[in-house]
Amino acid sequence: MPLDQSLIERLTPTMRKFLLVGKTVIVTGGARGLGFNMAQAMAEVGAKGIAIIDQKRDIGVPAAEELSAQTGVDVRFYQVDIRDSAQIAGAVKDIKEHYGQIDVLVNSAGIADSNIPAETYEDDMWEKTIDINLNGAFKIGREVARAMIDNKNGGSFVYVASMSGSIVNYPQEQSCYNASKAGVIHLVHSLAAEWAKYNIRVNSISPGYMDTALNRVPALDAQKKIWIDQTPQRRLGNVDELNNLAVFLASDASSYMTGANCIIDGGYCLY
Repeated sequence: MPLDQSLIERLTPTMRKFLLVGKTVIVTGGARGLGFNMAQAMAEVGAKGIAIIDQKRDIGVPAAEELSAQTGVDVRFYQVDIRDSAQIAGAVKDIKEHYGQIDVLVNSAGIADSNIPAETYEDDMWEKTIDINLNGAFKIGREVARAMIDNKNGGSFVYVASMSGSIVNYPQEQSCYNASKAGVIHLVHSLAAEWAKYNIRVNSISPGYMDTALNRVPALDAQKKIWIDQTPQRRLGNVDELNNLAVFLASDASSYMTGANCIIDGGYCLY
């Protein structure tokens, strides 16, 4: 259901800062998984429009329709390869024209190759992961920033990085993924420094091991036991726990934060 206006009026000033009322949000990789869940969260806190960007049209169209039906929010799907600057530019132009302006970018698009020893990593696999996770992150950010700068409205970027950008995971071998996410974290630092003068904030979320559908497979049971044993809270993260952080960073509740990398991992990086 859409956020009730009468409820908004009863909220305290502090609670209102966590809302996105009247805001337009882009979510890349938003057709499924954590991206779709974060899009749902943005709708729940009052976003007026959500543009889902994903490469997979077969799941993107129904995802947008489902979210719109759930919330009453104007949700549109754009089929875009995050590696293609021309496709990104075309989508951002249409989003800006349709919604009027863009206020928030949640960049959740990414891939993960795991359990591949570095000495066996093939060039094409390495290049694809870096191209999507790091190059794509820059390309979508650059285009959305151009729109915000042109409109002079500022905004908030939330990049989904990973604790893998700060530590080396065990026992799986995933040097390329780790390197790509380390690059995203430092890209966020750089963009935050450059774009602060335009009132554009850029922060990142670094999730630990999350309880997602991708991790609920028997082949990962042995690894999951190790992950949980090495996490002080002794569990995987819940999807809504990630959503809460994404909403905080997207909203005015975090207005004095930029260039921050927020690790949300149950304490995994403490060991």
